[in-house]
Amino acid sequence: MHLCIFNPEHDLCLAKGRANYVPPRSAVDFAKRASSLMHILYPDAKCLSAYDETLRIVAKKAEKITAWGWNNVVKTELLKRNVPQTLLPNDTEIATIRRLQHRSTILPLQQEAWSVTSEAEVERLLQEEKNVVLKAPWSGAGRGLRWLHTVMTPIDRDWLAKVVAQQGMVIAEKTRTVVEDLALEYMVTDHILHFRGYSLFRTGSGVYKENIPLTDSEIEQRIAKLTQPHTHRLLDKRAEVELWLQTNIVPFYHGPLGIDLMVDQSHNIYVAEMNLRHTMGMVAHAENNK
Repeated sequence: MHLCIFNPEHDLCLAKGRANYVPPRSAVDFAKRASSLMHILYPDAKCLSAYDETLRIVAKKAEKITAWGWNNVVKTELLKRNVPQTLLPNDTEIATIRRLQHRSTILPLQQEAWSVTSEAEVERLLQEEKNVVLKAPWSGAGRGLRWLHTVMTPIDRDWLAKVVAQQGMVIAEKTRTVVEDLALEYMVTDHILHFRGYSLFRTGSGVYKENIPLTDSEIEQRIAKLTQPHTHRLLDKRAEVELWLQTNIVPFYHGPLGIDLMVDQSHNIYVAEMNLRHTMGMVAHAENNK
């Protein structure tokens, strides 16, 4: 039996980095209610959350386990429920996922994005760019972001100091006017990068809201109109991303991988972030391309 675990609290667990971290009750409840989402990706699997009471019984029959995202917390929860350790990633693999998921990993793919550790660096960027967004290195789903306009407030300074103390740095990016959000969806198996397709989605202040149900060809046509007069801009960006992934991610990771992109008002495409886990875009792509 193939057992799938839906753990949307994955990003929070990576940020904390502790195996004994307890996710918020709201995240755990959502995981229990929405675990059937994994059926869209794996229709023949048994899909549960890591906190489901029936997991102890089901785990005895499992021959393969797939998680929404792997981290120390979900591994610990599965071990508590008698899931065989042989079916789980080892500690080195999980540590590698966390290391690669750090936002600094994809800085080489990003324009006008920098790692900073001090107020002076942020203030200098504000003088040059006026508006920047600060991102905690391990964060996701709109969490761990601070939008700065011209000056830093005392709250901004406290937040910066706290994140630098906990995570070593903060990523600062120039704020852009985004006209479209999309993603490149992949699967890495046996050191081979497989392109699964595109997904198009809407956000608000960096928070995911919903996917837009379009096929891959419809998304390519929509982005082509937004990036005119440039030709093949999306395919060029995809080729650049894939070349970088082949060297920097594929040799060290296996599993689902998503690269979020954004189109700005100047018709340019930028890399926003990388997710070494399943994504709602993958779910939407699977649904839209049946």
